[in-house]
Amino acid sequence: MLSDRPRAVRGDLAAALAAALLVLTAAVVGYVIEHRDGTLFVSAAPLYGHWGPHAGPGTAAAVALAVAVVAYGPLLAARLPWRKLLAAVWGTTTVWTFSLALVDGWERGVARRLTTRYEYLQVISPVDRFHDIPAALRDFTHHILLHSPGHWPAHIAGHPPAATLTFVLLDRVGLGGGAWAGVWCITVGATAGVAVLVTVRALAGEALARRAAPFLALAPAAVWMGTSADGYFAAVAAWALALLALAVTGRRPRTTGLASGLLLGLTAYLSYGLTLIAVIAGAVLLLGRRSRLRPLPYVLAGLTVVPLVFTLLGFNWWEAYRLLVTRYYEGAGGVRPYGYWVWANLACTVLITGPATVAGLRRAGAATLRIGTGLVPRGRTAREHRPGAAREHRPDTAREHLPGTAPGAEPVSGVAGVSGVAGIPGVADTGVRPAPGTAPRLAVLVIGALLALLVADLSGMSKAETERIWLPFAMWMLPAGAFLPRPRAWLVAQAMSALLLNHLLLTGW
Repeated sequence: MLSDRPRAVRGDLAAALAAALLVLTAAVVGYVIEHRDGTLFVSAAPLYGHWGPHAGPGTAAAVALAVAVVAYGPLLAARLPWRKLLAAVWGTTTVWTFSLALVDGWERGVARRLTTRYEYLQVISPVDRFHDIPAALRDFTHHILLHSPGHWPAHIAGHPPAATLTFVLLDRVGLGGGAWAGVWCITVGATAGVAVLVTVRALAGEALARRAAPFLALAPAAVWMGTSADGYFAAVAAWALALLALAVTGRRPRTTGLASGLLLGLTAYLSYGLTLIAVIAGAVLLLGRRSRLRPLPYVLAGLTVVPLVFTLLGFNWWEAYRLLVTRYYEGAGGVRPYGYWVWANLACTVLITGPATVAGLRRAGAATLRIGTGLVPRGRTAREHRPGAAREHRPDTAREHLPGTAPGAEPVSGVAGVSGVAGIPGVADTGVRPAPGTAPRLAVLVIGALLALLVADLSGMSKAETERIWLPFAMWMLPAGAFLPRPRAWLVAQAMSALLLNHLLLTGW
């Protein structure tokens, strides 16, 4: 899967070019539709925002960080001890997201994002409509429809109350206002990539996780992770799946299974659409070891806690969702043309995941054809293979590991950037190569995320603004970059995509 033979590279470039043409077509067709009849309700179709070339306080930091990750990211991902790598990814993602947000300035980029008339903080200040939380929950469904008295702003009505309660509770502990809300979403949201890496390591091996790390740290999705509550939702969902992956691979199945269930329940009460995380959870379960069903009772026990608490407090999830569907079609959702957004949403996905993800997904599709040899029940860790299967080299073999790497992260002889190591051209850019049979396993995970996204698309409940709404699904497609040889060129493309979008458009989120 890491081959850099001309035919494979041409396929990658063709996929990236096709994605670019999709974006261009969506922009041109969207411009025509919006200026003809105004039914898209966006000024920079397919994105929510408007044209406005600009620079800001975060420009220099964003460019400098992008250069550093391109130059040193793959090598550091290969050499750092695992826990330090996770910390580095979180730190890099946090700085990258903050830098991109600050291109728009502190006020517009961070402090005021969650205070607009559509956002969660509108029900906290100047009037605190959640001063009595149990009463607000009992009365929640009475304010969803547009014609209802004191109807909720769009984002409160469009989400279960756990989303709003997050910011209410932050306010209660003294972290009120848009600035703290923005910092919370960015800081917590930046951990989503860490959770994805933990999952990839547990299910598909450390080598592929290390190869994916720079792509998660330098994701174009960061343009919308800072500042959007959906970035925070993405992190909660990601950790729910990461804990599930640990549970089904035998890492403390009771504790991690229960914790996973708790977060899965919370995820469903942060966003109705995140029930589709179940599709990715199904892929995680499929990739577990033979005893994958052992933690399920604990997962299910944890899963009941949050719904039970909200139900006892008087909130009816199903009734609220039914009313939300009505509210959705009362507003712009009832006017925006499905025939445009059903494919233009995919152009938004290209922009938030970047060209490297598109090329990686092409390779992931090919990897699934090897499912017969790669998709096998895992043992206690991602490095344990069934008897007779090829094993990753141990550190005490003739092939010594780079300082700080663990078994499963095989080193490269010589200097990074030299092609042709261990029969896999181009792998020297990262210093690690995956064990046999792991590529199809990662492919199942990223294809599962793509399927969840496609279901959301076909539902018709995500017409526009998917650059933020689909962040929880997009995060799981980014590891597809691990399939690409010579990652530095693709990281340049990822960084350029994010920088151009953030500097040319004034995004709405």
